[in-house]
Amino acid sequence: MAKEILISSSAFQNRVAIVEDGNLVDYFIDHVEKGRMVGNIYLGRVARILPGIRAVFVDIGMKHDGFLHFADIEKLSDRDDNFKDDEGDDDIPEEILAKREKFNYLFEKPLLQIKGGVETPTLKRGEKVIVQIIKEPVKEKGVRVTSSPSLAGRFTVLVPFDNRVGISKKITDFKERKRLRRIARELLPENFGLIIRTAAKGLDADTIGTDIKYLMREWKNIEAGAMEKTPPSLLHKDLSTTISIFRDLFTPDVTKVFIDSKKIHKEIRNYIKAVHPDWIDKIEFYKSNSTIFEDFKIHEQIDSLHSRRVPLKSGGYIIIEHTEAMTVIDVNSGKYARKREQESNSLKTDLEAAREITKQLKLRDIGGLIVVDFIDLQEENNRKKIYDELKKEFRKDRAKVVILPMTDFGLMQITRERIRENILQSTHEACPYCNGTGILQKKSNTIHDLEDWIKRHKNEGKVRSLRIKVSPAIWHLLKEGGLKSLIIKWQFKYLLRIKLEIDDTLNPEEYTIFSSKGEDLTELYN
Repeated sequence: MAKEILISSSAFQNRVAIVEDGNLVDYFIDHVEKGRMVGNIYLGRVARILPGIRAVFVDIGMKHDGFLHFADIEKLSDRDDNFKDDEGDDDIPEEILAKREKFNYLFEKPLLQIKGGVETPTLKRGEKVIVQIIKEPVKEKGVRVTSSPSLAGRFTVLVPFDNRVGISKKITDFKERKRLRRIARELLPENFGLIIRTAAKGLDADTIGTDIKYLMREWKNIEAGAMEKTPPSLLHKDLSTTISIFRDLFTPDVTKVFIDSKKIHKEIRNYIKAVHPDWIDKIEFYKSNSTIFEDFKIHEQIDSLHSRRVPLKSGGYIIIEHTEAMTVIDVNSGKYARKREQESNSLKTDLEAAREITKQLKLRDIGGLIVVDFIDLQEENNRKKIYDELKKEFRKDRAKVVILPMTDFGLMQITRERIRENILQSTHEACPYCNGTGILQKKSNTIHDLEDWIKRHKNEGKVRSLRIKVSPAIWHLLKEGGLKSLIIKWQFKYLLRIKLEIDDTLNPEEYTIFSSKGEDLTELYN
């Protein structure tokens, strides 16, 4: 199986596609002007403490304060992979694990204390604290942060002041896990924990040690910055999306990397030369008169990620709808529906849909609550098959996923880890006319509202000369008919002098009204 990474670069975006045998399996967009936030470490100041929602808000210099949940004070960081601590933690009751002291690295004191079974933070308003972003801002929500920062390398993740060693669950061989744990214990400085990533499988102590030394140097720089700077301050900026993909996904099974930008090609080569020089020949600069995605015939697959309708090979299709609270997916049988063998046909369509849904959620990076309306199945055994199929397919997903069994109504609830904006939020913005609703008020309604305003002004206002600005569409309707136009009729009917102007910035639902002296009267009667 040929696995390739393709990078297409422009002035504003870098797009990264991972392809297996011509099929798109992963897709990322790096907005150059926006920049990646996850992984950045800040020296912040406590702004608010809200025990009622078990949260602390930390000022890190952004529009919205960072959201630090009590759970993100306690937990061992597990960035980018699923990890397991083999040293007995899985057998320790949760209430004991919750009492582990997580230290404020600036003052070496616990951030949480438990009194009478109730958690309370030891932090005070205005106090300094080091935090790391673990989730990008979404719409009006600020970033989510943790007070347990970690530094991710190519093969390991350094976790200061933790002392535990975790190993990727994807490394299943017991002897290999034991070997890697021994290496980690020999190389780790005191008061530091480590997570062994999947990419470390089979590596020698020298290679892993080089990775740890690099991360230790980074942490020492962060500590020095924390002592010298005043909050809010950026202490550490993580790699860009493009480079981080190589850090996380450039595995031995990747046969080739094609890059159409000389600048990024140089950056990638320098990074690979430092962490894995044996793979340098896999990095290739791609020069072509057309686009790299067109040449590799994945352009249509990428375009389809913006469509709400996704066809299935059986003739059915799924519809993906985004709402404020959740993502809703509807499974339809389409042309595949038959009267006979309805249960088996529905099962076949649902199974195909389950595989496509896991693929689409991963490609579109959809997170949060997801509700899927499958085609109704009568047999409980068939419902379990759909559940098992989803669980099997989601094992390929790096994000954390929780699935609940199908209900009697054919609904299945899924939660998927949300770290950044999904593909639709990342590439689209709300229409300034309809504000994302997809519908506009009829022009006749706008004209009726405008005449209502004029009628009230005739009875209550003193200004007899008005200047009204409307959208081009409304202007043409009001001017239609020349001397018999609606605007002329209004002037005679309400004994007002009205000057009508076009404003291209207004949508068909809007209008603005001014006096002859320039006073804005629009909200006078609204």
